[in-house]
Amino acid sequence: MSRRQVILGASGLVAAAVLGALLWNAAEPRVTTAQEAPPPQQIATRELPRSQADIQLSFAPVVKQVTPAVVNVYATKTEQGFQSPFASDPFFSRFFGGDMFQSRPQTSQSLGSGVIIDKTGVIVTNSHVVSGADDIRIALSGGREYPVKLLLDDPKSDLAVLQIDNANGREFPALSFAASDDLEVGDLVLAVGNPFGVGQTVTSGIVSALARTGVETSNFDYFIQTDAAINPGNSGGALVNLKGELIGINTAIFTRSGGSVGIGFAIPASMARTVAAAGENGGKLVRPWFGARLQEVTTDIADSLAIDPPHGALIAEVAADSPAAKAGLRPGDAIIKIDGVDVDAPQGFDFRFATKELGSKSDLTYVRAGQTADVTVDIAAAPDTGATADITGDTRFAGTTVEVLTPALAQDMNLPFDSSGIVVSNVAQGSPADRMGLRAGDIIISIDGKRINDVGTFKSLVSTRTDGWQIVLQRGGQTIQSFVSG
Repeated sequence: MSRRQVILGASGLVAAAVLGALLWNAAEPRVTTAQEAPPPQQIATRELPRSQADIQLSFAPVVKQVTPAVVNVYATKTEQGFQSPFASDPFFSRFFGGDMFQSRPQTSQSLGSGVIIDKTGVIVTNSHVVSGADDIRIALSGGREYPVKLLLDDPKSDLAVLQIDNANGREFPALSFAASDDLEVGDLVLAVGNPFGVGQTVTSGIVSALARTGVETSNFDYFIQTDAAINPGNSGGALVNLKGELIGINTAIFTRSGGSVGIGFAIPASMARTVAAAGENGGKLVRPWFGARLQEVTTDIADSLAIDPPHGALIAEVAADSPAAKAGLRPGDAIIKIDGVDVDAPQGFDFRFATKELGSKSDLTYVRAGQTADVTVDIAAAPDTGATADITGDTRFAGTTVEVLTPALAQDMNLPFDSSGIVVSNVAQGSPADRMGLRAGDIIISIDGKRINDVGTFKSLVSTRTDGWQIVLQRGGQTIQSFVSG
C-alpha cells in the first residue's frame, strides 16, 4: 500500500467518525453542563401560546363591562339667522313683502359621547359638545334614547354634567373613577366613543404621556396623551384602564387632517370627579383659590435657585390675604412639590390644587434662595363679595350686569391683583347697553371723573337722568375714553 493510500484511508476514517458523531447527536438529545449553557442574553424570551386560553386572550371582557355606560350625546342649538338690513324698511316691505326679509332661525346639531358615572343616570361629557344647546338627548349603547337636563357646564375644564330625565327610577350601568396618580406611561388603555357618528367604537392603545400641556386654551391645560384612536365624535367618551375604571374623558385630537394620527388627549379622572360632584350637589362649582400668579421655572431661574433638573412653578405675584400669602409664600419662591407629588410646570400645580377639597389642607415644598422648605396651605374659596348688579330702567346702560373686580377675578382676566373697577359680566342682546357698544369683559374705571370701585356707585350714576356720561373703560388691555349721550 502506498503512502497516499494510507493518508486517504485515514481521512476516510476521520470523516466516518465525524459523520457518526453527527448522526449520534441527531438521534440522541445532548445534555449540556452549566458551563456550556448559552449566556442569558441569547435566550429568547418570546413564547408561543401554550394553551387554547392563551390564544383567546382578549379585551372583550373589559369592553362588555364598559360599553353599556358610554352613551351618544346629541345636542341641538337654535340660533337667530341673518337679519337683513332691509327687514324694517317700509318701502321694501311694501313692494317685496315683509316675509322676504324675515330672519329664519338656524338649527345646528353637535355629536359627541358621554359617560354614565352614577346609576341614577348622571353623565359626564365635554362642555363644547353641549354648550348653548336648546335640546340635549342621549342614546344608550342598545339604542334607547332619553332626554337629559344640564346640571353643570364648566368651560374652564371643558366638562359638563348631565342628568337623564324621565328615567322612572331605572338604574343605569355606570363606571367608577380610577386614581389618576396611579396611571403610568405605557399602561394599556381603551377609548370608547362614537367617532364620526358611525356608532359606538372601541380602540386600544397605551398611555403615551402624562401631564401634557399646550393642547387647548382652557384654564386647566393638563391632559393624558394616548395613541388609542380618537376622532371627532369621541369627545366626551371614556378612556378606561383594563380594570374597566374611568381614567379620563376624551376631549381632543392633535391632527391637521381631521382624523386620528395616534395623538389623542383626555381630561384626567380627578378633574372629572370634581366637576361631577359639583353637578350632583346642586350645579354650583366653587374652586379652591391659591392667590398667587405662577410662571415657568426656566433654566436660568433653576440655576439661580439650585433646582436640578429645572422644574416647578415660580411665584411671580401674591394677592394680599390670599391662602398663599397667609402661608408665608412670597414672589420668587418656586413650588416643587404638592402633597408629595413633583410639580413639573405651573399647569400641573394649578390642576392638582383645583381638584383639592374645600376646607382641607395641602402640603407644599418650595425653594427660596436655594433653600428647600415645607409649608401647609388652606384649601379655601376666593372671597365672595356678592357685589353684582343688573342695570334696568330708562338708561343707556340697561341690560348690563356688572360685578366688582376682585383679585380672584383679576387673575382669571390676567390682570394684576391690585386692579380695581367694575367688570361688565354680561350684556343682554339687543339691549340699550348692547346698542351702545358695551361688551362682556369691559372694565369700567370711571364715570364723569369718579373712580368706580363698587356696584352701588355705578348703578347710582348710570340710573340718574342726565345729558350724558363721560366714561373711561379698559378693553383688551387698551384704555378707551368716550362720551355717551343720555
